[in-house]
Amino acid sequence: MDRNDEFSSITNALKNKSVVLGIIIVVSFLFILILKPWVQIGAGERGVVLNFGAVQPIVLGEGLHFRMPVMQQVVKMDVKVQKATTDATASSSNLQEVSSTVAINYHVIPDKANVVYQSIGLDFKARIIDPAVQEVVKAVSAKYSAEDLITKRSSVSDAMKSTLTERLLVHNIAVDAFSIVGFSFSKIYMDAIESKQTAEQLAMKAERDLERIKIEGEQTITSAKAEAEALRLQRANISTDLIELRKIEANLKAIEKWNGILPQVTGNGAIPFIGVGDVIKK
Repeated sequence: MDRNDEFSSITNALKNKSVVLGIIIVVSFLFILILKPWVQIGAGERGVVLNFGAVQPIVLGEGLHFRMPVMQQVVKMDVKVQKATTDATASSSNLQEVSSTVAINYHVIPDKANVVYQSIGLDFKARIIDPAVQEVVKAVSAKYSAEDLITKRSSVSDAMKSTLTERLLVHNIAVDAFSIVGFSFSKIYMDAIESKQTAEQLAMKAERDLERIKIEGEQTITSAKAEAEALRLQRANISTDLIELRKIEANLKAIEKWNGILPQVTGNGAIPFIGVGDVIKK
């Protein structure tokens, strides 16, 4: 074999090895993609590591993590704050049926995500939260009358939140907020409350009217007393000198109006020109 043939065979062998190597690389890459030996944990999530289905103590935080293909599986759990709304029926201390709607904000404690998954699973709202809310609503509502459930709503809400927090914390679930969306009672009880409120409003109106009449009466009496006192003072100030002064003032006004002609009527029936002499003398 000459040198050209030898060189050609070496070149072909290298080409064949390159092709085989390329095929191996491609197959390996595809195999890796299929096995996917990594996992990405997103924001607000935690990864629960399972070795052949067994929950491990480690909890994966946010970011990229590697796992052992086939052997290890990573389950993602949402640990962000979530909202749950639950309807509950209870009885008040005075045996009135109460229907309420409760809304809570909660989250799984991040470091305990593996424990929650192991003991409860992913459907913890239906398994734990809803039953706990219903039990708490019944227990707290039984301590208050139906009227207190309305008038002391903030106290009732605080009591329910405190009790529910303790109950869910046992299951590694934290309560962030609690609110009572609404209370509703039977129609008979609601009608009774409305009648009571109407009666109270009418009683308050009657009381206000009575007070107004009383004040107006007192004002009338005060005004009458003031007028009587003014008349008394006027009578006390009238004296003989004042009467004579009023006569003189009247005569002076009559003189001012006299035209200088004496009356033509004489006799016993004549009306004398009273007071003129007295005025002239003075």
